[in-house]
Order: sequence, then structure tokens, then C-alpha cells
Amino acid sequence: MISNIDVGMIVLDLNCEILHWNGFMEHHSNISTEDAIGSNLFALFPEVPKDWFRKKIETVLLLNSKAFTTWEQRPYIFKFKSYLPITGIHKFMFQNMTIIPLTSLSGEIEQITVIIYDVSDVAANRLALLEVNQHLETANRIDQLTQLYNRGYLEECIKGEFNRFKRSGTASCLVMLDIDFFKKVNDQYGHPAGDEVLRIVGKTMADIQRNTDIIGRYGGEEFAVILVDTNIEQAVFFLDRLRKTISSTVISYNNTDIPITVSLGMSEIKTEMIDYEEWLSQSDQALYKAKDNGRDQYQIYTPT
Repeated sequence: MISNIDVGMIVLDLNCEILHWNGFMEHHSNISTEDAIGSNLFALFPEVPKDWFRKKIETVLLLNSKAFTTWEQRPYIFKFKSYLPITGIHKFMFQNMTIIPLTSLSGEIEQITVIIYDVSDVAANRLALLEVNQHLETANRIDQLTQLYNRGYLEECIKGEFNRFKRSGTASCLVMLDIDFFKKVNDQYGHPAGDEVLRIVGKTMADIQRNTDIIGRYGGEEFAVILVDTNIEQAVFFLDRLRKTISSTVISYNNTDIPITVSLGMSEIKTEMIDYEEWLSQSDQALYKAKDNGRDQYQIYTPT
């Protein structure tokens, strides 16, 4: 029965010499029982982490109780190939392990049993579910047209950066960007052309962003950028570069070039701000000033 059960079973002495090797282990390792018995476990399987495995055994000996390891902690102990159809995308068998002390008639622990469970189907299902959930979580954060962050996630980031500033005091700037006369683009060239303009503007912003910048579409033709760990003097270079890059970008749709410019407003986070909404409001006010002053420019918020 032990030889034919659908779990791996190994009996080891305290030096990790193999005393018993059942059919499951023989089948999945391609090592016969005759070759396994009398061999050292680590000599047969150098991929088994020796120090980690011995610490597990020491715990069993010290406490005279079982020890467990799950696939979440370590995907596998033995590098056995996975044969189950459901785990076709996974190369190796996921395994749980139990180590059981075996006592002699005198009550001394002289041997240990290692039991290996194939949990590939459970692990594969759980990993697939996790991947789906992660995909859905990402999709809920992304604006489908521009592939930038959407408004909901942007506001979470703005709030998070505001809270971080309250703890660290590190300067950051919030930029609001609006495509000038975007309604005229839709009216003159059509909404598909307007969508193309939004995509190109989003791509241009993504191309010039730094690793720490957080960029998204705030709504309609409006975008937002969080410049993390950036003061006004540093942010001005980004504003100027972004404005010039977009205004010099040629957007073609149906063999027609569509000229565009953008207006930008920026506010640096301050200790006297009550909440993140005030930070957002100040950036919006600076944006409206840029539009009122003739567009195709940036303005920095000042209390006056």
C-alpha cells in the first residue's frame, strides 16, 4: 500500500541516508528503489536546499513533532516535472511536505519520514485566479483609450502622495494638463480623430515621464502628472519640455495633420494645505490661469 499510494514517502536516518523509497518517488524521480536506498538524499538531489532542509529536521528532533512546508512557502522540494493537464503552463510539480519523527522502542528518534504531496492542481488554480484578479485590478486602474491611469486611481495616488508628504516633508508637484480647443478638434475632424489626439498626447507624456512620475487621464481632454520628490525649480524643466514636445508633435489622422497645443497648471505641495483636494484645486486654478492668459503655456499656482 505504501509503495502504491499517490504521495511520495521517504524514510531517512538522521544523516539523511535513504532507508525507504516508495513508488511515487521512484516514478517521478526516475530513480529506482535499489539505487535510492543507501544513498544520501542531497547527493541524489543537489537542488534540495541542504541547510534549510536540515533546519527543518532539527526542529522535528527538538520538538518531537511534525514539521510542514507548503508550496506557497517553497514551490517544490524535489524538481519533479508536472504532468497534470491543468498545470501545463507550469514546468515543475508544486509540492507540500510533511516531516514526521519516527521513534524507536526506547523512545529515541532514530529516523524521520518525509511525505511529499502533489498539489499542482490546487496551486495552478490558485495562481490562475490570482493572475485574473491582478489583471482585473490593473484594468480597473487603466484608462482604456490612453492606457494611462484613470481618474479614480489618480486621485488615490494624489491622496497617497499628500499623506506621504505629511510624514516625510519631501516636496512634490501636481501638474494638470488640458488640450487646447479640443472641442474644435472633435467638431472639425470628428470624434475618432479626437480619440487619436488623446492617445498621442498620452503616449507623448508616457514617453518623457521619469520612473517616479505618475501620469494619468483625469477626464475628457484633461491629464494629471504627480512629480514625486520634485520641487518647483525642478518641475519647471518638465513643464517646459512637455509643452514643447506636444506642440511640436505631428498628429495625423486620415492623411490630415492636426495641430495641437496644451495648457498646464502646477502646484507644489505645502504644509499649510488642509487636504489633497486643496492641492488638486490649486493645480486646477493654475491651469485655468494658463488658459485665460492665452493657452499654450504653463502657470504655477501662487496665492495671488
